[in-house]
Amino acid sequence: MKVLVVGSGAREHALVWKISQSRLVKKIYCAPGNAGIGQIAELVDIKPEDINGLLEFALSERIGLTVVGPEAPLSAGIVDVFKERGLRIFGPGKNASALESSKIFAKKIMKKYRIPTAEFEVFFDYEQALAFVKDARRPLVIKADGLCAGKGVFVCDELEDQEQALSSIFKESLFGEAGRNILIEEKLDGEEASIIVISDGKNIVSMASSQDHKRVFDNDEGPNTGGMGAYSPAPAVNRKIFKQIEEKIIIPVIRAMEKERALYCGVLYAGIMLTQEGPKVLEFNVRFGDPETQAILPRLKSDLVEVMLAALEQKLKNYSLEWDNRACVCVVLASGGYPGGYEKGKKITGLEKIKSLKDVFVFHSGTKFKGGEVVTDGGRVLGVTALGKDIKAALSRVYNTVGMINFEKMHYRKDIGRRALVRRNDFRKLKRSK
Repeated sequence: MKVLVVGSGAREHALVWKISQSRLVKKIYCAPGNAGIGQIAELVDIKPEDINGLLEFALSERIGLTVVGPEAPLSAGIVDVFKERGLRIFGPGKNASALESSKIFAKKIMKKYRIPTAEFEVFFDYEQALAFVKDARRPLVIKADGLCAGKGVFVCDELEDQEQALSSIFKESLFGEAGRNILIEEKLDGEEASIIVISDGKNIVSMASSQDHKRVFDNDEGPNTGGMGAYSPAPAVNRKIFKQIEEKIIIPVIRAMEKERALYCGVLYAGIMLTQEGPKVLEFNVRFGDPETQAILPRLKSDLVEVMLAALEQKLKNYSLEWDNRACVCVVLASGGYPGGYEKGKKITGLEKIKSLKDVFVFHSGTKFKGGEVVTDGGRVLGVTALGKDIKAALSRVYNTVGMINFEKMHYRKDIGRRALVRRNDFRKLKRSK
């Protein structure tokens, strides 16, 4: 069959790479794609938000399966439009996508169905929100309600930071319409993990656990980004905790959406905080995570297209996936200044050296071809990824590879996976003490 992948990031590059391995696929298109994706798929100059343009292309090319990467077209209803024309498309419909497009909607669902999450309040007015934070006198998390490309969350320990966040959202209209309404939550303490599952509306099959790194600088400092790196598996998520997350969070929210007449078929991403009281939801996303996907898919042995089709046919009951036991780490190389202003068009060197390396993958994000060369074309530029027998080995391989790549003002975190190493060392010390 022919497959169309929608999107242009490293997540979509990883998806195209994995889909290309399927025995069911004879040709892959990607709209609009990037320089890396263009080496394994035919690029189509259609933006993800151009649903009618994508529909016309899918119909004319007789696309057998469309896979949507980013959240914006899902929230705009691309799945509903394609299904109305008899096309197979993998992802939740517009109503179900509200779990990500409206943080307020998601929190209300969690409250209604008693899914564990942080305590919260909703605000539509700057003055009321300001009065609340002044009275609270404690660390808080302030979130814009709508889609903000992963940048609409402010973790604020001090009142001064809380006031600045409110001013940025309400007075400066930093996120436009997406910031018209906000959530203010209690700040949860613990360790974060990302859990991604595929749902057919009633049943789920879980992907491997992973952990993202949102802050732009080492030691989790600086503003939130779309993600600066990830690793899989997440050592903090043992089998017992994974089962708790499935039984108390994932399955209940899938059933809740069915009760709300918004059957959830597609990928569900749960950002989890592992607190002393148990796992709690930080956020839901309605698509594959980025950069988590880049750290998960290299470990997946099963055919990704087969499981997507099984979900669309509601055949996930008793379905299982096969995984590589090795660890995988992804380090994001970003443009200097990201997530703020940055320059484009910087020549990227070193990519040719990496092609022959075993168990190393470079997933392109903000790149394009210019004059026969690959240049930067976005905030997050590349996702350098490597497999290893464990986290330590994968980290060594990935950072050695990062050292081979260069572009002007290149920035990356040097502590991706450090928490996993600390947990691993603590576990070894515990075993030795027994």
